[in-house]
Amino acid sequence: MSLSDLLLLGQGQDLASERGVSCDGALPAASDPGLVQRAQVARAALGARAMILGHHYQREEVIQFADITGDSFKLAQAAAENSAAEYVLFCGVHFMAESADILTTPEQKVILPDLAAGCSMADMASATQVEDCWKALTKLGVANTTIPITYMNSTAAIKAFTGRNGGAVCTSSNAERAMSWAFSKGEKILFLPDQHLGRNTAVLKLGLDLSDCVLWNPWKPQGGLTDQEIKSAKVILWRGHCSVHGRFSLDNIAQMRAQVPGVKILVHPECQHEVVSNSDVVGSTEMIIKTIADSPSGSIWAVGTELNLVSRLAARFTDKRVLFLDKTVCYCSTMNRIDLPHLVWAMESLVSGRLVNRIQVESETAQFAKVALERMLALP
Repeated sequence: MSLSDLLLLGQGQDLASERGVSCDGALPAASDPGLVQRAQVARAALGARAMILGHHYQREEVIQFADITGDSFKLAQAAAENSAAEYVLFCGVHFMAESADILTTPEQKVILPDLAAGCSMADMASATQVEDCWKALTKLGVANTTIPITYMNSTAAIKAFTGRNGGAVCTSSNAERAMSWAFSKGEKILFLPDQHLGRNTAVLKLGLDLSDCVLWNPWKPQGGLTDQEIKSAKVILWRGHCSVHGRFSLDNIAQMRAQVPGVKILVHPECQHEVVSNSDVVGSTEMIIKTIADSPSGSIWAVGTELNLVSRLAARFTDKRVLFLDKTVCYCSTMNRIDLPHLVWAMESLVSGRLVNRIQVESETAQFAKVALERMLALP
């Protein structure tokens, strides 16, 4: 187990302790031959009182019980639109459940089947670090002309920071619109927490130069940047990344093109700049699915995104050849914490009248985070 996994596991245990709930020792065994039937029985008992949301990166064993599948924001919106559902079981990661809690009614209860299911990218930008960055920008006299934009893959605290300081949330689909809007409001952008999405959007979509972007390292004084570097930059990128999408490389692309004639490279914009620049198609999770669905029979795609989704696309579109871009198997380790035993445990707990693993965002944080989300929805 990696250090980040240990930290995330510890965070999950701390959160469980705070809520007086832990699934330790209570989970059904993954090998339980009756696990699927137990899930079916519990799901039927909950009925319309519950809805199960399944992110595209989830395991197939979990996705089969999802009422709705999609990316994080689509799922949060779906929960908000179904106000009749008392329980929202979010099979994803922590920041996604936070967004659902922000958008749903106070009567609805958002549940994360495993509290240790975090997001390494979201955890790369803590509220304290971002506030320290803002103080440094204020001291240099540039904060008042800097608009913060945070990726959906961020904590509620970072979304709230963005809302309080005149910024907006963005998704991988609308990052270009969000950054264009930000430049209409100010001279600089502080882009959180994914450096690759920010860089790829600024350079490949907005036409900026790589030299217009600087990288803020929260572990170094003043982000490791000089006064002049900050003042002359148009985009200040936070030093964060996706541990899955960051793995894909130019070598992966070269090997795939050499080994599979006629292959097209399809990647997510969270990938490194040189990977995105040398791919045939770049798009969000939903766009990746649509691209393959709309492509002609017999086409060949090497896809650079989470392996659960790639495997599902390969099984669904059998008239096409869908390959994983990396030769090394790579699942999102934190997303994969949500498995069928955790989902069964959460549902059976609810059936017995026991509320577990509820995700609640503090009211002021939720208020300003919602401001940032609403600004995104109002983008021209």
